[in-house]
Amino acid sequence: MNTPLTLDAVLQLNNAQLREIVNRGAPLDLDALADTQYTGIDLSMPAWFHKLMWKSFRKTFHKDPLTGQLRGWNVKVAQTGWDTPPAAKRDSHGKALTFGHYEVRAAQGLPFPSGWQGGHYLDYRHAGNLVLDWPARAGYCPLVAVNAGDMALLLGWEVFRLGSVNVPLQDFWLLKREGPLPLAEVLPRPDGSAPRGRLAG
Repeated sequence: MNTPLTLDAVLQLNNAQLREIVNRGAPLDLDALADTQYTGIDLSMPAWFHKLMWKSFRKTFHKDPLTGQLRGWNVKVAQTGWDTPPAAKRDSHGKALTFGHYEVRAAQGLPFPSGWQGGHYLDYRHAGNLVLDWPARAGYCPLVAVNAGDMALLLGWEVFRLGSVNVPLQDFWLLKREGPLPLAEVLPRPDGSAPRGRLAG
């Protein structure tokens, strides 16, 4: 039996080792993800990107009560690390600054780079993102559990899909579970549309 990987251990891995975890494809437990939020940590981008943009962020998972579809969005956060959940950045009205909405979808039978075969991915293309939310709206990102059967740590791989072409980046990000998603923080889809039904299994 393999020893479970800790957050600190994953932070020390290189891209090749992170890719091995993604390739193992430990599936997500969608029920365990429903109405939770995670601190995200970028593991691969250079230091200049982290200074100019961000290293940490938040991802949410909300189960639509009508359709059962699991969806979410990214939240900009204060760059204060991840030992405790960072505060969301907010506008002058107190609304969290968000971008890149996605749906959690089943990956079986779909084309992914290098023949990846896993259980689920984040599909940003059909989540109601507006045209200006680019390139996030092209996201097609595999997401796996770091340790099988444990949703405390998740690992994502940054992939974009442009038409029928996959554009993978050597960029991986870790998600550390924070806890429940507050009801007051649940957002509608950016374009105001409704999810089209349960698409993740």
